[in-house]
Amino acid sequence: MDPVRHLRFSLIILITVIAIGSFGYTLIEDWPLFDSLYMTVITLSTVGYKEVHMLTPFGKAFTLFLIISGCGIIAYAVGSLIQLMVEGQLRRLLGRKKLESRISKLHGHYIICGFGRIGTLICREFQARPLPFVVVEKNPHLCERLNRDGYLSVEGDATCDETLQAAGIENAQGLITVVTSDTDNVYITLTARGLNPGLFILARAGEEGSEKKLMRAGASKVISPYTIGASRMAQAILRPSVVDFIELATASENLELQLEEILVSERSSLVGKTLVTSGIRQNMGIIIVGIKRTDDHMVFNPPPHTIIEARSILITLGEAPLITRLEQIASGETDVV
Repeated sequence: MDPVRHLRFSLIILITVIAIGSFGYTLIEDWPLFDSLYMTVITLSTVGYKEVHMLTPFGKAFTLFLIISGCGIIAYAVGSLIQLMVEGQLRRLLGRKKLESRISKLHGHYIICGFGRIGTLICREFQARPLPFVVVEKNPHLCERLNRDGYLSVEGDATCDETLQAAGIENAQGLITVVTSDTDNVYITLTARGLNPGLFILARAGEEGSEKKLMRAGASKVISPYTIGASRMAQAILRPSVVDFIELATASENLELQLEEILVSERSSLVGKTLVTSGIRQNMGIIIVGIKRTDDHMVFNPPPHTIIEARSILITLGEAPLITRLEQIASGETDVV
């Protein structure tokens, strides 16, 4: 049992015994309630000061019952308190409260379910971006590692409503479920979709045929690491130069060339302009590889006369500082290209 619950349970039992003792003396000896409470407390604490009034045989038997049951309960409660303090649980509890407060203030963040090999790599990519995220993990040892790494985390089963609610799923932008079991991924997807119908859910599929089940469960997109890995290895033999270029453009640590997607805000100065008149290619040297329209239609290698629409996504290729500059323009923070 969790030490905090351990202590809470023992305190509830102790208060219950005190209440039983107080009302018991009142009923058996016909004493005032305060005298009964006083007698109960000095009996349970083994002070043995003296009886408030003379006891009847029934009162003495009741006192024996209180001593036998109450002393054990007090020892149990004191032991729980010592365990809580000695093991540092109190410090962890205060830290947990602070962590929960930080998570409750998040909006538009991502929830990563599972901190295995894939989950660890996703966390590194998000932290390098940086993107706000919360990790949900039920393994206590992995949770300790999350705390050491400084990640926001929730310890618990991601298939439970309470766990995802503690991770702030109502205010989250997306959820990524990458636990090792496809069955758990299906349950997590079902739970998350029920709690937040508009949530973007990315799910991992390990076994063949799991993709359809995950899509039926409500996943927005399903990825099989084994399929992608096998395809990448084959392409490394068939088209090595292409693979090298893609790895160079998509690597988060690469500062020379990056392949990024940029959302065009409605208040951006780019809205309504063509690719030529926007000056993106001429003034910044950024190549627009594709444009994803608001209807999810993707235009590859768009011609120069293509009009940039609000809420569309620009797939760009260029140097990292210039990409950052274009993101500011697309968001409406600045108007100068």
